[in-house]
Amino acid sequence: TSIICQMVTASLPPSLLPQIFAIFAFSTCGSYSGMFKMSVECKNRTESDLSIEVKFEYPFRLHQVYFDATTCKGGSAERLFLVGDYSSSAEFFVTIAVFSFLYSMAALAVYCFILEKYRENCKGAQIDFIVSAVFAFMWLVSSCAWAKGLSDVKTATDPERVITLISACDKPENSCREVHDPKVSGLNTSVAFGFINLILWIGNLWFVFKETGWISALSGTYLIVISLPSSKWINDPTQGLAIAYRLGLDLVRDDRQKLL
Repeated sequence: TSIICQMVTASLPPSLLPQIFAIFAFSTCGSYSGMFKMSVECKNRTESDLSIEVKFEYPFRLHQVYFDATTCKGGSAERLFLVGDYSSSAEFFVTIAVFSFLYSMAALAVYCFILEKYRENCKGAQIDFIVSAVFAFMWLVSSCAWAKGLSDVKTATDPERVITLISACDKPENSCREVHDPKVSGLNTSVAFGFINLILWIGNLWFVFKETGWISALSGTYLIVISLPSSKWINDPTQGLAIAYRLGLDLVRDDRQKLL
């Protein structure tokens, strides 16, 4: 970003932070792939399988993830599927992150290149405020939904629970145990980034609200612009001040009459 662009955006919402954390949010969630391992040791050692590897990834349609496990009875292994479909909360979270990133980029471009139109009649700022409020709410909803979805993903991919799906593990003469737990630290980070984005967008609301002009409307303040010939100001500045003073009194008198 150029120095001029930085100067222009100095008094406006800090759009770079939402962009950065939105990237972190959808990258840590959308690019995730995990794996866990289990072992089944049969009474007949030759039928044992000591390295059953199960891989899963975004968008966490676990009911489509399968693995082959020995039955400890000889012959072919049995094919088993994980339980659950948590794609809706994960995809919703990533979608909000992507769209908030795109909107932040568009907002930054507006602040840099068409700031005059943005501030014209305060309509641009008012639209920006409404959209920012919607994104703040959507970050709240998507982060909470994904936090619950992540909890369910952890449960569904817990090797100790997955072992219960293997029929050979129901027999006491066979020994089943987990070998490697899935690493979900990246997914935990994605939830944290989601709530950080929520805080950033709520903070942005204040910056945008100051540009909407609603503060002046609520406080009842007015901006009076008086256009007089320059010669009057140069030849007799006291006359110009007197005219401005009388105009101010007339405005106050009109306001009082409206209130009465």
